[in-house]
Amino acid sequence: MWALIMPVVLISFMMTSCDKEEDTIASVTVTDSEGAVVAGATVRLYAEGSGEEPVINPLRFDTTGTTNGAGKVTFNFSEFYKQGQAGFAVLDIEAYKGELEGSSLIKVEEEETSEETVVIE
Repeated sequence: MWALIMPVVLISFMMTSCDKEEDTIASVTVTDSEGAVVAGATVRLYAEGSGEEPVINPLRFDTTGTTNGAGKVTFNFSEFYKQGQAGFAVLDIEAYKGELEGSSLIKVEEEETSEETVVIE
């Protein structure tokens, strides 16, 4: 009897102890030069290629979103991350609303929420 139950218990234990993949998120907050959050700003995250011919690293990411009422926009890169991968990406940020614009960089860490603030002036 125990010979039949033990394998089931071991398999159940192994399946529940597997490492669950967490989301890989980039969160950008946009503020003005006085520190007030900017709702409705357009935020673009992208990665430039090497600039050399032939292009060594072609544009891998290029995504755009709009900040919410708290001046924040989030991007989910979980579909691009593969477990075991060392590092994820450093992305350029462009943000603008009307005549105001700003830029920065964000280091997106695997299976974490990475945050950056961009000031538009």
